Order: sequence, then C-alpha cells, then structure tokens
Amino acid sequence: MFDVLFRYFERNFKLSASDISLIETLFLPRTLDKGERIVTEGEIPRYVAFVCKGILRSYLLDKKGKEHVIQFAAEGWWISAKPGASEDMPSTVSIDAVERAEVLLLERPGHFQLMEKMPGYATMFLQGMQKRNEAKEARIVNSLTATAEERYHDFLKTYPTLAQRIPLQMLASYLGITSETVSRIRRKAMLKK
Repeated sequence: MFDVLFRYFERNFKLSASDISLIETLFLPRTLDKGERIVTEGEIPRYVAFVCKGILRSYLLDKKGKEHVIQFAAEGWWISAKPGASEDMPSTVSIDAVERAEVLLLERPGHFQLMEKMPGYATMFLQGMQKRNEAKEARIVNSLTATAEERYHDFLKTYPTLAQRIPLQMLASYLGITSETVSRIRRKAMLKK
C-alpha cells in the first residue's frame, strides 16, 4: 500500500529516506470491507485516509433519514471528516467504503508532524486544500444553477471512471437527484449514440 502513497508524494516533491521512514511509522494500513466505516457521524474523527485501492464516500443523513453523499474518494485521493477542524469536535459526516478498499490512515498528530518535518508535504497539503475549496465552490454553484442532466454529464467529464463503479443511488444522492432521473438521463444518452 505504501508504494501508492510514495508515488503520490513523489509527483509533488522528492522523498528522502528519512521521509519514507517517518511516513511508514505514522500511517496505519487498513483494509475495509464494502460498507465498513472509518468514522460515524457524531463521533470524534481520528483519521484522515489516503485511498490506495477502492472507493470511499462521505455522507450525512438528514432528519428524515435520507442519505446525502458529500464526497467520493478513489485511488490516490484523500478523504476526511473535517479537514482543519478542532480535534474534539464531533464529525458531521460518516465515511465508509463503497467497495472493498485499502487505505492508509493518518492521525491528526501525525499530520502535524509531517507538516513540520516535510516542507514538501506542507506545501502539497495547502495546495490540496485550495483545490478542494475551489472544487467545493464549483460544486455548490453547479448544484444551484445546472440542470440534472448537466450535473450528471459534468460528473462524467470530471470523474470518467467513477460513474461505473458507484451504485446508482449513491451517484444520484451526490448529484442531488433521484435514481430514476439518473436512469432516464443514461437512457437518453444511450439513444443519442
């Protein structure tokens, strides 16, 4: 699993032998079965996860028990309950495996240790947070202004490999539309081919 993380880091900055040793001591490898959670809404989150294999999602339940998917994270992506939030605040989301997954978990103190000892990690983290905020803002604007069909096609364009791996109802939840609408959009797209 560490090879995936090392390649990810190497695309952003050069790792030294001491960096590799530090990373191996701070990250906890874990295999998750489909549906297994790493955090449950209302719990104090302990980890940020780097996905080596599989897909994770963050989601919340509304007062009526309806799921709302906030984020998907596939291979080479990070996912956490509350980036940068106070360590004693309960999570507002749950995170689980959409399919069997292999992840590397990093606790909050380990994150700060990497920030301090590996300047490349600190720079990469800050750039990643900026990209995440930009993507979040674009998603909000898209959800407020785009039609269901436009949201679906934008998802396909942005994440071409995910749509086939994510269950229909989860994709619909992420897009803020019904499963029936996603099916109708897919049928219409197939007829155009």
